[in-house]
Amino acid sequence: MSFATLIHRVSLPTPQVSAEQALHLLKEHYGLSGALHPLGSQQDLNFRVDSERGRFVLKVCRGDYSLVELQAQHAGLKYLAEHCAVPVPRVIAARNGEDLLTLTVGGESVHVRLLDYIEGQSLTALDHLGHEVVAGFGRLCGEMDLALAGFDHPGLERTLQWDARHAAALTEHLLPVIADARQRALVADAAAQAQQRLRPLLTRLPVQAIHMDITDDNVVWQRDAGRRWQLQGVIDFGDLVRTWRITDLSVTCAALLHHAEGDPLVILPAVRAYHAVNPLLPEELQALWPLIVARAAVLVLSGEQQVSIDPGNAYSRNNLAHEWEIFRVATSVPFALMEAAILTAVGQTLPPLGSEGFAPLLPGLVGREFALIDLGVLSPHFEAGNWEQAGIDQRLLDEAAAVHGLAASRYGQYRLSRTRPDCANEPDTFPLHVELRVPEGSALEAPFAGVLHLAADGSLRLDGAQSSVRLWGATTSLHSGAALVKGQGLGTVGGALTVQLLREAQPEAPLFCTPSRAPAWQALCPSPAALLGLACDAEPELDAKTLLERRDASFARTQKHYYVDPPRIERGWRNHLIDMQGRSYLDMLNNVAVLGHGHPRMAETARRQWSLLNTNSRFNYAAVAEFSERLLKLAPEGMDRVFLVNSGSEANDLAIRLAWAYSGGRDLISVLEAYHGWTVGADAVSTSVADNPRALESRPDWVHPVTAPNTYRGEFRGPDSAPDYVRSVERQLANIEGRKLAGFICEPVYGNAGGISLPPGYLEKVYGLVRARGGVCIADEVQVGYGRMGHFFWGFEEQGVVPDIITMAKGMGNGQPLGAVITRREIAEALENEGYFFSSAGGSPVSCQIGMAVLDVLEEEGLWENAQVVGGHFKARLEALIDKYPLVGAVHGSGFYLGLELVRDRETLEPATEETMRLCDRLRELGIFMQPTGDDLNILKIKPPMVTSRQSVDFFVDMLSKVFDEGL
Repeated sequence: MSFATLIHRVSLPTPQVSAEQALHLLKEHYGLSGALHPLGSQQDLNFRVDSERGRFVLKVCRGDYSLVELQAQHAGLKYLAEHCAVPVPRVIAARNGEDLLTLTVGGESVHVRLLDYIEGQSLTALDHLGHEVVAGFGRLCGEMDLALAGFDHPGLERTLQWDARHAAALTEHLLPVIADARQRALVADAAAQAQQRLRPLLTRLPVQAIHMDITDDNVVWQRDAGRRWQLQGVIDFGDLVRTWRITDLSVTCAALLHHAEGDPLVILPAVRAYHAVNPLLPEELQALWPLIVARAAVLVLSGEQQVSIDPGNAYSRNNLAHEWEIFRVATSVPFALMEAAILTAVGQTLPPLGSEGFAPLLPGLVGREFALIDLGVLSPHFEAGNWEQAGIDQRLLDEAAAVHGLAASRYGQYRLSRTRPDCANEPDTFPLHVELRVPEGSALEAPFAGVLHLAADGSLRLDGAQSSVRLWGATTSLHSGAALVKGQGLGTVGGALTVQLLREAQPEAPLFCTPSRAPAWQALCPSPAALLGLACDAEPELDAKTLLERRDASFARTQKHYYVDPPRIERGWRNHLIDMQGRSYLDMLNNVAVLGHGHPRMAETARRQWSLLNTNSRFNYAAVAEFSERLLKLAPEGMDRVFLVNSGSEANDLAIRLAWAYSGGRDLISVLEAYHGWTVGADAVSTSVADNPRALESRPDWVHPVTAPNTYRGEFRGPDSAPDYVRSVERQLANIEGRKLAGFICEPVYGNAGGISLPPGYLEKVYGLVRARGGVCIADEVQVGYGRMGHFFWGFEEQGVVPDIITMAKGMGNGQPLGAVITRREIAEALENEGYFFSSAGGSPVSCQIGMAVLDVLEEEGLWENAQVVGGHFKARLEALIDKYPLVGAVHGSGFYLGLELVRDRETLEPATEETMRLCDRLRELGIFMQPTGDDLNILKIKPPMVTSRQSVDFFVDMLSKVFDEGL
């Protein structure tokens, strides 16, 4: 086929065949009738046929297409059905036995075919595709190319507009369709650069049969029972052709770019997956990105052309926005960066620079000792958030130079100062340069022969044959364009000196890059250590994956970790946690750190007391008395005794022992779906199957669970359901008639179930029934108390009751092991018959001092008020999601203990368990830590530090909306 024929085809609109004519064709030639549903296509006419014999696809294309090309497609489908596990459509023969009909419809010659319909959907409309799906596209492409390598047919030798071999000619021909001169120049320049980089590779690219349209339009998916996307098949073999193998992956990757949210590196999982099943040659890997850019140029040009000649084609018109987005993302980064990213993604490296031949850049300082300043995440120079101060890194370098004379930063050390709280995007924390403090006037010499350039920003750039060096803070008397030999003077240091080494002249190379781009940029901007004569590279950090492997090899597996591949977290500040690459994650689940992370008051209190004394509470010291007195001031009137313990589990375990000792009974009533701890006693009364799948079958006979008073999804619903739930308690009391009742334990607000309030009046009635039988009432305030609920300091205040025993822990010590049991004297002293009690760390001087400091800071920083005001704003914003997203069923709780419950159906309340887990995983990608709770794990358990700001709340809810909009 000639290029003239190709140009003719590019100018063709879709066939002018009406739905009525299509139905007539179906009836006459296939004996089918039914409903037709138009399917999008750029130049063909496609209908889904819903008939009595099932679903099919009717394809109508213009007679301009040769029969041998269409026969090649049919032969390819048959070949793949026999040689590839990926499902493809089956061609249905017409009544006359032919699988391809050439007919005249309305005076126009057309080719007609009928194929199987593959059930499922395309992913074109999704804004975001997860890593697994992206990798799935790459794996599919590799598997299909592997299968098609053995296929051949005369119809594959065709001149096709999408064939990358014709991209340059087609681009030149179609450029006039873009009216805007600026856009036209952008497309022309991108296409020219792509062809320039491809030219030396073309003769070494393998050729074979390829699908050449494995895109989000033509791959069919369905969600499985776990709501994960599963591949169903590949459709549309209209672009089947024999050409460069790598073209197939370039088409797939280009299609992924309109789901990239501006980041072209999203294609890397697809590249890795393809390479794993169908290894690519180095030349193919180098050609991939230029082919993607060339494809992007052809897409926008063909799209504009098709809309101009066929304005009624909604498919082409709607696709045009996607095509321009693909072009925008494809041209947003340098070619060299993406080529390096692709190579490093599959474990290949660029050839080394000849760094051993460098002359010293600063010859007068060779052999001098530099102070290398730690600016990383764990740097001892950073505390109490001082890294947020503008210019902190430069100030630290200046201070070090004032003491030591010479100072330098480390190349490749992730900078804490560049972290970005409440930000969905990775921060650019990786330095591709070294900053030095050396005496002004120090001589600078050319480390290699090259041409000097003076940039508009005042920097100098020396471009050599293999490498380039950029300098900021240098002055020179030489003119731009001056040619220098190695070792020739190029200027002097005029201030703070910044040095960046580049593999080739890359004026657009940044000084900092994001962690995900670091491997590629490192390949292009290696360390300048060799030309500085300075060992200034960052020490390699233990990566998160290796650390997790070490943890799993020694730390008992039952002690779970968040996420399958958790980041390594070593620092925190206020309501954020920071990984070793300097990324800040909004902490929305850490109710232990009520004051936030890294609070200087906690650090100083612990340091001071440790320097004085730390022992156990059997010694006589002031802190234990002072802290106990302060706790009693917070307790209801009549409570006058405090036990200090290590944890919430220990507090609840002790409360059970107190109930036994005081009542003389052993039977305890607990509430279903509750969690109280991990000790033997606390676990016995815990019934949450999310925490222990065998919870209901493994309760000891002295524990009597009652129906969970869940007003949203429980057996009885609504605010008036208290009497119905109280009947469950009455039934259990009847079952233990004749035995002494020890008591009743319950969270006054249903914490583990997502912060659900109990129905009004429930605890008042239950407490009355329990006390009438001689039992004691235990309020488990470990999670919901201590001011977290905002309007109430204690959760039981919402119910208007006073328990006999209060247990607490979690935020009492802001992370220090500390819990407490508060009760009345007669209950406390009942335990004396069983011996004395003490807790090693619970009442220690350090724990007591920290406990008092927590109370001080809660008051001084107004954190109870913050929980009320910001927490109120938080709940209002979450409740607004109910009207917008059907998946949001309810918002529970108050203050900084909230639960967002996700359901698939608001009538049946079917829990959206898998969607909730995917939501948490996606939020982690966006810089937020969140986990599910509840027996169905369909509730977001929102319990952040009480320092959480309105800004953080808005960021969290905005990201929830973003993920809901993307689709779960």
